[in-house]
Amino acid sequence: MTDPVAGVTEMARVTKPGGTIAACIWDHGTDRGALSPFWKVARALDAALDDESGQFGAREGQLAQLFERVGLHDVRSMLLTVHRDYGSFDEWWEPFTWGVGPAGAYVQSLADDRREALRRACAASLPAGPFTIDASAWTAIGTV
Repeated sequence: MTDPVAGVTEMARVTKPGGTIAACIWDHGTDRGALSPFWKVARALDAALDDESGQFGAREGQLAQLFERVGLHDVRSMLLTVHRDYGSFDEWWEPFTWGVGPAGAYVQSLADDRREALRRACAASLPAGPFTIDASAWTAIGTV
C-alpha cells in the first residue's frame, strides 16, 4: 500500500464490527523475504539502490502497531515462513524480467549490460540445480 494507515483504516471501515482484518508483508528488513536473495545481490552491485527493506511493515511489530493505531482490538502478530522449490536458476530469475513490483521495475530500469551483470551475479549466488528459497512474512490480525 502506498498509504498503509489509509489502507488499514479503510479495511476496518468496510468490515463489520467483530470482523477480522489480516495483512502480511515479506520480512525485507532482515533479509528473510521472498526477494531477499535478489535484493542482496542487487545492493552489492548498486549501493545507492532503494530496495524494499525500508518499506513499512517489513520489520517485526510494525503491522501490529499500525493495527492498534487505527483502533483494532485483540491484535496478534506472527512470522509465517513458506518454502518455494525451484528447478533451476532460470525458473527463479524469469519473474524478475516481467517488470512486476519493485524488483521487476528495477530490473527493467537497468541498461542491458547492467541487467546481464545482475543476472550473472544472482546466478553465482544461488545453486545451479534444484534449490529451495525459504521466505518469511510478518503478519498482523485484528478485530474491528
